[in-house]
Amino acid sequence: MQTEPKPGTLYIVATPIGNLEDMTFRAVRILQAVDMIAAEDTRHTGRLLQHFQVKTPQISYHEHNSNSRIPELLEYLQYGKAIALVSDAGMPGISDPGYELIKACIDEGITVVPIPGASAVITALSAAGLPTDKFIFDGFLPSKRQQRKEYLESLQSESRTLVFYESPHRLRDTLADLETVLGSDRSIVIARELTKLYEEFWRGTIGEAIADYQQREPQGEYTLLVAGTSSSQPQLTETELKTELLQIMQDGISRSQASRQLAKDTGLSRRYLYQLALAIEITQSE
Repeated sequence: MQTEPKPGTLYIVATPIGNLEDMTFRAVRILQAVDMIAAEDTRHTGRLLQHFQVKTPQISYHEHNSNSRIPELLEYLQYGKAIALVSDAGMPGISDPGYELIKACIDEGITVVPIPGASAVITALSAAGLPTDKFIFDGFLPSKRQQRKEYLESLQSESRTLVFYESPHRLRDTLADLETVLGSDRSIVIARELTKLYEEFWRGTIGEAIADYQQREPQGEYTLLVAGTSSSQPQLTETELKTELLQIMQDGISRSQASRQLAKDTGLSRRYLYQLALAIEITQSE
């Protein structure tokens, strides 16, 4: 059923993540009919609009101008203008500042209508071959290594499939941190350049992924899907893990062997546990 855009409504319009054929008829119709398009990058969106012969005027809306632009867009909407929000690719509001405008509209009682379409998260999950009944999407992991490792440590006992975005220049570092925290045997799927000419799904273990990407340079946009833990053990705090390690070492077992034994019992990374073991004072284990 086709309906004209309603005055004073914000439309959240999904755009292709690579292949232009993924643009929906409804999305094109809405973009043609609204009064204005709020775009993350007007030049990038301009090429898309030109391809589909959409002549609707654009206004820029991105993370660097969102604070000043939101009041302006709200005013347009309150005066009865219909606005479409688009990002560079995929569904607006997913790992971009779109949610701030959406929330502001909801707070002001402005109608928000989603126009669904392509999304890298769902596209990757659909073909990954990992459990999809329950999953966690965490966008981009922290760029600083220590913060990234600490965040991954909070996910060690997570049984749901983990989904992240990653850039090519940080892929190797992230894989190394995944191995340190989650272990080299954890299953991972690396989806690259989704829907584009060089689309690729790489499947294996984290350790195998590290070896593979030592032989080739990361290129393109990545979505990482990591299997959840199969361990049914309750999550232990770092202090509790150190206590377990200390008790094992008090039987005369080395730090390395203690880490290996506890890794089998908990499903945690042996390397991570070994680092904890090294932090235990020598006098404690004597």
